Amino acid sequence: MNRRVGVAVCALGVMAAMTQLALMREMLCVFSGNELALGVILGNWLLLTGLGSWLGRTASRVRHPQRILALLLMFVALLPLAQVFTLRELRNVVFVRGATIGLSETVTASFLWLAPFCIVSGYILTLACGALATPQGRGAIGTVYVTDSVGSVLGGALFTYVLVRRLDHFALLSLPALVCLLVAGWLAWHERQLWVVGAAGIMAAGLVVALVALDVDGASTARLFSGQRVVFRGNSPYGKLVVTESAGQLNFIENGLPVIATHNIEEVEETVHYPMSQRPRAQRVLLIAGGVSGTAREILKYGVAEVTYVELDPLIITVGRRFLPGSLADPRIRVLNADGRLFVKRTRETFDVVIVDVPPPSTSQINRFFTSEFFDEVKRVLAPGGVFAFSLGHYENFVSPELARVLASASTTLQRTFRHQLVIPGGRVFFLASDGELYADISTRIDQSGVSTHFVTRHYLSAVLTPDRLADMQRATAARATVNTDFNPVLYYYHLMHWMSQFRERYGLWAIVLVSGFAAYLVRTRAVPFAIFASGFAASALEVVLLLGFQILCGSVYRQVGVI
Repeated sequence: MNRRVGVAVCALGVMAAMTQLALMREMLCVFSGNELALGVILGNWLLLTGLGSWLGRTASRVRHPQRILALLLMFVALLPLAQVFTLRELRNVVFVRGATIGLSETVTASFLWLAPFCIVSGYILTLACGALATPQGRGAIGTVYVTDSVGSVLGGALFTYVLVRRLDHFALLSLPALVCLLVAGWLAWHERQLWVVGAAGIMAAGLVVALVALDVDGASTARLFSGQRVVFRGNSPYGKLVVTESAGQLNFIENGLPVIATHNIEEVEETVHYPMSQRPRAQRVLLIAGGVSGTAREILKYGVAEVTYVELDPLIITVGRRFLPGSLADPRIRVLNADGRLFVKRTRETFDVVIVDVPPPSTSQINRFFTSEFFDEVKRVLAPGGVFAFSLGHYENFVSPELARVLASASTTLQRTFRHQLVIPGGRVFFLASDGELYADISTRIDQSGVSTHFVTRHYLSAVLTPDRLADMQRATAARATVNTDFNPVLYYYHLMHWMSQFRERYGLWAIVLVSGFAAYLVRTRAVPFAIFASGFAASALEVVLLLGFQILCGSVYRQVGVI
């Protein structure tokens, strides 16, 4: 019996690790989240699994633990597939389509969606401890948790290195589900519960048929993006990529966030022409991210000798070449699949212009491109008098206090490295920096270069660069602010506060309720449970620090989170 229960616990560990990783990726797509959402999801996961283990106190009264274990394994085998399906189906039913989901909704929704699997899996661990307990009560807990951990390590490694590149989440979760169903049937066979064996066999056969005959992932993805035509969907180690088509426009959506949209002439031209007009005779340009959208091709209008385009996710490059072949077809565009931060740190090349076209610092990975250390690294690879450019936030004729802190921190950080900076209030707020001269009359510079533009014209710039808008930028960036560094990522924090300011929620009330609940729990806790609480608190804090540290240094925690 010990061997059978051990195999069941190991299978549960594999299932739990793969489910946790798949559901985290799915929830990031639904909640358009960052590390804050990951923290909420992992916190709820631990809390609910602990609740399931606490409910397992009743397992000591179970007369046939193997039989119950088999039934619960059958339940958790199919549950994650249902969770992924309902998560996609109900996203646009529970929440407004296209609306940003706030922190309280993320906490509540993830708690409810994770509850069934986590509570049952926690109960199974306690049930297994009771099944393996000796008359003296020794050894069972250690055996169960080591076995569960071995299964989790195996599941995390398989997910990260083997399965996620090749399978969608439904197919991926079906593999450990089949293992759990087979183990459940094996347990039931030894208990002479033939009806359970038959049920497990029927479920396994049905799952195989569904995998072969049905495209559940395609159907549910299409419903999630109803009103658009899904032309591509795929997983990479860095996220889930979906490409949709609507009215002739292609939209690249990674982890629930739009990263590229064709026909977005304004964004492409602003990204390129503000910095390139400063150095229209530039020969070598470094572009970090965004090249598939057309920015790399737009840079070529200035007659440059080479554009080095660095993109982290190889899937974006592959899909971009497939659907937008003209964006990267010119031989003067050199495409590199690498992390932009690490490329700048290691390269010995120099560039006349460096353009960073990444989203705002909503994650610690992206924040790495807005820190003082990165700005110093960029300056090292810039030719004398070269120009560095990036953008932050959106500006619609009003600078909120939260946006002002974001802009002030970015400006203060930039001033530590470069002598001159120019802030342009376009659709986004663009920062140009250089040790050479910068020119505010951008329309004249573009006209003198002889480059044709469709959107960023003299008329557009006269409407954008008005005295009141420029004065807004001057006031915001002149304020004193903290410098953003790798290990003091204040810009990440300021951007998070800016994002949270969109919702009319009283986060102070949440904090009071949370702290009060913990205080009431700890007051009633005795010495030994309190020591366990303290060790758990320290371990979780260390895990968060390690995750953020790994992200800051390597920038690929999303890829390695399964192993970590």
